[in-house]
Amino acid sequence: MFSYRHAFHAGNHADVLKHFIQVQLHKYMNQKDTAYTYIDTHAGAGVYALDSAQAVKSGEYVDGIGRLWGRDDLPPALAEYVDLVGKLNPSGKLRWYPGSPWVADAEARLEDRLRLFELHPADIRVLAENVRKLEAHHAEQGERARGRRILVDHADGFHGLKALLPPPSRRALVLIDPPYEVKLDYKHVRDALEEALKRFPAGMYAVWYPVLQRMESREFADRLKRLPAKEWLHVTLSVAGPRADGNGLHSSGMFILNPPYTLEATLRETMPYLVQVLGQDAGATFRIEKGTQATGTVPTQGGPRKPVGNARRASPLSGRGSLRLPGQPFGDDPRARKEGESTEPRPPRSPRTEAKPAPRGPAKRSGSGRS
Repeated sequence: MFSYRHAFHAGNHADVLKHFIQVQLHKYMNQKDTAYTYIDTHAGAGVYALDSAQAVKSGEYVDGIGRLWGRDDLPPALAEYVDLVGKLNPSGKLRWYPGSPWVADAEARLEDRLRLFELHPADIRVLAENVRKLEAHHAEQGERARGRRILVDHADGFHGLKALLPPPSRRALVLIDPPYEVKLDYKHVRDALEEALKRFPAGMYAVWYPVLQRMESREFADRLKRLPAKEWLHVTLSVAGPRADGNGLHSSGMFILNPPYTLEATLRETMPYLVQVLGQDAGATFRIEKGTQATGTVPTQGGPRKPVGNARRASPLSGRGSLRLPGQPFGDDPRARKEGESTEPRPPRSPRTEAKPAPRGPAKRSGSGRS
């Protein structure tokens, strides 16, 4: 517990995936005039120095944001993300990397609210100081929001999320990216999302996770697909094939519940470029998939739809049970007919006449019964 420090990993390939998508989510939310609440359950320090001892020791940012820095052939979505990083480095030298709170502050509007949770005792102090500097900068620029625009809470974001849903404006973007240093984090994420969807089903929820060899990671996305969200979008980026010893982070994923309808096209344009530029060997690849839980099925290109999630027990393809596909009539199961039985509808039966029962004599009493 508390052993994970993101300063070692800031700006790596996983951060590139997470933050370029976060920028796109904010831009979509900004299209409506109504304010929204941004909730970060594991905010971290907010800003990271790439010349710090931790960043220099790992050097992970070199194969992440470092490979995109200074390029002039970036796809539009990546260009917007790199421009945002550039605002933190006005000299042109890559020295600072923005965490998700800084990305949110840069992309959200003055009327939007940011609620940041962090439990690590060291990171919470750095986060609070970075937020103080941000607010001072906004004040110097004459940008003043009504009330406290950014609130920092030294608390467990999984529990803090419950109290903020639904938000006053009924619009919210939630980012959940715990360190996953303990296996229970996977369960905590799913449980938090299940509770959040009960309280506020219309919210947009973005989850980052590492793609590892451990069972919890391999089954994680499939568990999220069974949540009762209207739609979901899942993308993974692998910069290298898995190592024989299983060490190192080479793949990560973003799972978005109630995603923008524009995001899939953006990902299909951007992900091949990321594989080409960030890829480290022939195992570099990406994956994009989407689905819906509106009817308990995943849409397919053709043929019958296969049940998933809540449709596991009674298959809608069987014609029996309480579940069926839209348009499937009740009881129409050709497999239930006997061989040679006609498929023509049966003629109506004639009215049945009731036969009067014959009069009974006195009932005989059994010797073992009670009187």
